[in-house]
Amino acid sequence: MRRRTLLSALAAVPTAAAAASCSAGSSGTASSSASAAGSASDGGGATASASPTPDRLAELVSSFDARQLAGQLLWVGVRAGDSLPDAAFSEARAGGMFLLGTWESADAVRHVLDGARTAASEAEAGVGPLLAVDQEGGKIRMLRGDAARRTASAEDLGTQGVDAVRTAYGSIGEDLRTLGIGVDLAPVADVVDPEVGEDNAPIGALGRGFGTDPAEVAACVEAAVAALTGAGVQATLKHFPGLGRVTGNTDVSTSGITDRETDADSTSLEGFRSGIAAGAGIVMLSSARYPRLDAEAPAMFSRAIVTDLLRSDLGFSGLAVTDDIGAAAAVQDVPVGERATRFLEAGGDVVLTADPGLAKTLADAIVAWAQADEAHAERVRESVTRVLAVKDALGLLP
Repeated sequence: MRRRTLLSALAAVPTAAAAASCSAGSSGTASSSASAAGSASDGGGATASASPTPDRLAELVSSFDARQLAGQLLWVGVRAGDSLPDAAFSEARAGGMFLLGTWESADAVRHVLDGARTAASEAEAGVGPLLAVDQEGGKIRMLRGDAARRTASAEDLGTQGVDAVRTAYGSIGEDLRTLGIGVDLAPVADVVDPEVGEDNAPIGALGRGFGTDPAEVAACVEAAVAALTGAGVQATLKHFPGLGRVTGNTDVSTSGITDRETDADSTSLEGFRSGIAAGAGIVMLSSARYPRLDAEAPAMFSRAIVTDLLRSDLGFSGLAVTDDIGAAAAVQDVPVGERATRFLEAGGDVVLTADPGLAKTLADAIVAWAQADEAHAERVRESVTRVLAVKDALGLLP
């Protein structure tokens, strides 16, 4: 099957910036890299070839009906031990799936992924689903046991240096490609405020960040993106514009999720700038609030953040996705359908729901929104084109 790169910048060649250590006093030695990666196992990479042609993508987009278009903008979560949510594919026509919980068995992973491929391919005339997993290392590893090697946390990797980051994320990429997973919902590009430290519930308390210095985090993010890309896996920068200054976790809390410091000139954005320059094809939007950027809306529903800051200022032209909008506490006061349409209005592309039972409601809302206004319909087609560009890069188009 053909695999193409999404952006010309996706070449997995480390730049001079990535040669710097991720944190002060780190040498990034070969021995630290080896310990970060864990034991050896087989894994394959992808060979870069020509980029997808706009005409080819436009032809495919024009062949989709309204329901198919809406479905391409939905990814549904599947928890370890749960069966495949068939209705999410047959009715909502979901274009992607991500794994949740702890998966200890490679066979169990392959079984559910094969089921998703079959369901999506039958519904979408041979267009495969984007299959993703949150595999950061440390405590945040959905794949364990014989499904993937153990890798160190970003916090530990940041103290070891970019060589350790590159080796660890290279092994993550190899493990994902071996299983047939094309998207890693990593790396975390957030810079933890040293004054907040472990009181930063979503990142610092879990060791998910590469450090507290923006330049060092940027070097680590660049190395992680290059390593994943080299293994043929799409990297996801998260959680834009950063969760390093909040104390609450948007998954479970509605308090402590306002960052009153970050603005368009903040150095805490450097991890995202670096990752975008390195060729990351996906950016995940936070559901926290940033009043210096938008006094009214959380990041994922903010045009000032998604379109003006991410796309215009940082020059990101790839796929913008939400953090979970299904079960996350931060969005529970927003009607389910609006969680999708408000993200599209802001300039985003794909909504992720940890609750697959919401998929039909989300798809219905996108269809109705697109049918109500031609500008909305064009906005949907634009996002679907971005989705298909990523799928083409991973060899998922017929």
